[in-house]
Amino acid sequence: MASTAAALSWSSSTLLQTSVNNFNQPRKFSYNRMVFVVVAQKKAKKLRKIILKEDVAELGKKGQLLDVKAGYYRNYLQPMGMAQIVTPLLLKEMRMEEERIEAEKKRVKEEAQQMALMFETVGAFKVKRKGGKGKQIFGSVTAQDLVDIIKAQLQRDVDKRIVSLPEIRETGEYIAELKLHPEVTARLRLNVYAN
Repeated sequence: MASTAAALSWSSSTLLQTSVNNFNQPRKFSYNRMVFVVVAQKKAKKLRKIILKEDVAELGKKGQLLDVKAGYYRNYLQPMGMAQIVTPLLLKEMRMEEERIEAEKKRVKEEAQQMALMFETVGAFKVKRKGGKGKQIFGSVTAQDLVDIIKAQLQRDVDKRIVSLPEIRETGEYIAELKLHPEVTARLRLNVYAN
């Protein structure tokens, strides 16, 4: 039984080998022409791994890794200076740049948190205004007024665009918010009183 199986496997493998060899050989016909058998192959897609140097419409943003067709890279992106082929050195530089940017973002956020803590522990800022009838004051307290008070008391420059104030037209205590960072907001107390 085992000998028949070995004989079968040997004969089938030799049969396969001879058919493959015959398939790859050129064939001669009686009229002295050679015919080659062509086996269809799937055409390989030629892609290039690139990194964009600037934003490209409908393709990607600056610093993005992409696979694009070789012709598109060679004929458009490279001559226009919009992209370059990715190399191991370039990948290493990109990683280092990303780490540097992340460290900078973390430092800015920590600085904003420290400033928020300082603003919240200072206490209430006092705002003097000319008094009117009852609790009314003349004019209103604006973001620029608060920025000037912070500059005078804490020697800190604050942009008035990050200040969010309720409408203040009477004496009393109010809460103002400073958006120091997209994730950090400081709350300040204001005491408005009349002269």
